[in-house]
Amino acid sequence: MPAVIDLDEFRSAAASWLAANSAHAPRDYGAICPPDLIDRGIAWQQRLFADGWAGIHWPEENGGRGLTPQHQGVWLEQCALAGVPPVLNMVGLVLAGGSIIRFGTDQQKDLHLRPTLAAEQVWCQLFSEPGAGSDLGGLTTRAEPDGDRFVVNGQKVWCSGGRYSGWGILMARTNPEAKKHDGISFFLVDMASPGIEVRPLKQMTGEAEFDEVFFTDVDLPPEALLGPLNGGWGVGMAVLTSERGHIGASVIGLERRLAGIARMAEDHKLTAVQRDRLVGLLSRGKVFTWMARRQGPIASTAASLMKLGITELMFEASMLRGEVAGAGAMLEGPDAAGMLAAPGGRIAGGTSQVQRNIIGERLLGLPREPKG
Repeated sequence: MPAVIDLDEFRSAAASWLAANSAHAPRDYGAICPPDLIDRGIAWQQRLFADGWAGIHWPEENGGRGLTPQHQGVWLEQCALAGVPPVLNMVGLVLAGGSIIRFGTDQQKDLHLRPTLAAEQVWCQLFSEPGAGSDLGGLTTRAEPDGDRFVVNGQKVWCSGGRYSGWGILMARTNPEAKKHDGISFFLVDMASPGIEVRPLKQMTGEAEFDEVFFTDVDLPPEALLGPLNGGWGVGMAVLTSERGHIGASVIGLERRLAGIARMAEDHKLTAVQRDRLVGLLSRGKVFTWMARRQGPIASTAASLMKLGITELMFEASMLRGEVAGAGAMLEGPDAAGMLAAPGGRIAGGTSQVQRNIIGERLLGLPREPKG
């Protein structure tokens, strides 16, 4: 049994370690490590693992510390306060790791968990498709059974980290005759497998943070299947709902963004109308911080409220920042970059339209959207 560590004692130890080591960390880039920071991100994850700050609530036999999700929450808060990433990336250290801990065989755990904590394995997510993003159940990439193996054909898009990852978590259709959520399986894919092609996707910001991935007759061994055959939807949803981010870290991040918005009044001379809009944004932002503190671990419907509200808040803030900058916002710089990147927030992590449907149907009790 792991030693019981008081949360306050753990918090103090985490703060002390971060104060001594944060100079070695890349900037806090969020859930996914950008391609240009991958080397620093891997070095940071290796340092976390070596000093016992990786896999805090993972089982000890898999390289973790065997502590509680509350200890993990404290770690996330302290990293947010220090302005450093708590893990290399969310896909490997939350989604892939969490799914393997919960559904993996002993062989899969031995093969993947400790190497993932040590940054020897880096993961990408292979879920979204050109015709199945927010409606993930409509995916068409197939993994056709061939004896005890699987042959994968299809395309994935908006893949974060595909070009630098050695492994990927893949959802693919294994039974096209079943209902759309019932015929999907979950796989652990070696990205060096023959038949996998990764292409960077250039965004209108000029950057290429994401990739599209093509599968052509990719042969997967039986041990690539995670969880039950045709039960991949349950695997994916269980991990996404059980591994929620700790709200303390979310509140800290939101408060920092609100402080950045407030600085518009210090950096520019605003008109009365612009000042009124700025106050409205900050007031809404404060409401979201209070809501987050009340919610604790965020249930799915409340998460939709937060996602929609904060996404729209940040979009409007970017547009206001561009308006305040005037003609300068048409030139290359942070104001132009912010306006070009802002629409992506309405798509990433579930579109604003989908969030509105969830709120309307599950929270307000409105009729479900007609299919067709």
